[in-house]
Amino acid sequence: MKDWLPDLSRSNSPRYMAIADLIEMDLRSGHLAIGDRLPPQRELAKHLDIDFTTVARGYAEAQKRGLVDSHVGRGTFVTGGADKERRSFGSDAVLDPRRTSAIDLSMNMPPEPTDPELITRMREGISAVASNLIPLLRYQGFGGSSMDKEAAAAWLSRRGLVPSQERIFVTPGAHPALLAICGLLAKPSETILSERITYPGIRSIAAQLRLNLSGLPMDADGILPDAFAEACERVKPKGIYLNPTLQNPLTLTIPERRREEICAVARKYHVPIIEDDAYGFIPLHAPPPLAAMAPDLTWHIGGLAKCIGAGLRLAYVVAPDTKAIWPFVSAMRTNNVMASPLNMALATRWIEDGTADAILRFIRQEAAARQELVAAILQPGSYCGDPISFNIWLPLTNGWTRSTFGSHMRAAGIGVVASDAFTVEGQALEAVRVCLGGPVDREKLRVSLEFMGHALESSPELAASFF
Repeated sequence: MKDWLPDLSRSNSPRYMAIADLIEMDLRSGHLAIGDRLPPQRELAKHLDIDFTTVARGYAEAQKRGLVDSHVGRGTFVTGGADKERRSFGSDAVLDPRRTSAIDLSMNMPPEPTDPELITRMREGISAVASNLIPLLRYQGFGGSSMDKEAAAAWLSRRGLVPSQERIFVTPGAHPALLAICGLLAKPSETILSERITYPGIRSIAAQLRLNLSGLPMDADGILPDAFAEACERVKPKGIYLNPTLQNPLTLTIPERRREEICAVARKYHVPIIEDDAYGFIPLHAPPPLAAMAPDLTWHIGGLAKCIGAGLRLAYVVAPDTKAIWPFVSAMRTNNVMASPLNMALATRWIEDGTADAILRFIRQEAAARQELVAAILQPGSYCGDPISFNIWLPLTNGWTRSTFGSHMRAAGIGVVASDAFTVEGQALEAVRVCLGGPVDREKLRVSLEFMGHALESSPELAASFF
């Protein structure tokens, strides 16, 4: 029903709420029926002479209530979800909040596979692993079996790494590995260096271990080597943490020349490098990892969360030398005992039969498509992003602060993360991280980005008046 034109005067609610209210009222009265197609948001905004963001928020509110659903390339359709819920449980029933559909753009996850053939292939791998289930329910030695380490070595070789098996460990995710490594390198009150704007997890780990995390100044190519050297002279750091490829949250990739300069400083001052290579597998032609340039100094962490799936809770860790092996094993055993044998077996199966590569190809293609969506909606130069990254970094202008923008997005059911979470040194910038992956489909992402774009074109005061 493309000609549905709600009379907003029929509701005393704010205009965006009125749109959702009227969808529900017209569904009850029979003026709307399940399956009806609602007008495109821009078209409805034009007919009602209201701002696009008001309509976008109204449709989002209706979707939260289960009244409508959106489909890429097709539009928004009445589903009657809320009405069905009330018919089942009585007119006074309240929707379970677990059924709401807030759009969470705060978690930096890869796009989830939607290709039926790929999903079938993934399920076949799970079935194959389950055929040998009982041994996988037993305790096993830490670090993975020989078979798991062979798969890890094959996977890491895609990044140009060829470590011996004795230096490879399968761990229950990158975060526990970072916790163990930082605890080995530094004692309370000692210093670990990082980027000035960095992954929030390392900030939490440093706080838990009571370490001093010191952020280094950066340019578009990453940390400044001269600032790194000066910090080595001044604070005598026990290590440096870097996320060198598609860095979270800025999406920058340190070029090969800068990596060589960083390794040279680390070698001069004997500073261990903690390389969080979470996104290293995403680009087709990423620079070589730091562990390939300074293998004797670098703890390399190749997590599978971003290139296959976070639910596996696995990461491949390469120790810098044999002396580091036993302290690391001891620390990991104390905290985690072992990685899940079931998860290790599944990852090994997927690597060996090519499913992991198929997942990675899907993630690359979908991430690129979502970045193209961003480029089509947001103003050029208004954000930082890589053509294949899972997020953008959005500096705020036109009077917006990270607080007001975050509140405005939350009011529309859209989650973003303010720059405070990533800032190690100095005043946090007026900026937010906007993630593009996870379970959010392209249509919902498009609606969210258009809502953001229109908000940023206005002042906070004017944008608030749209509601």
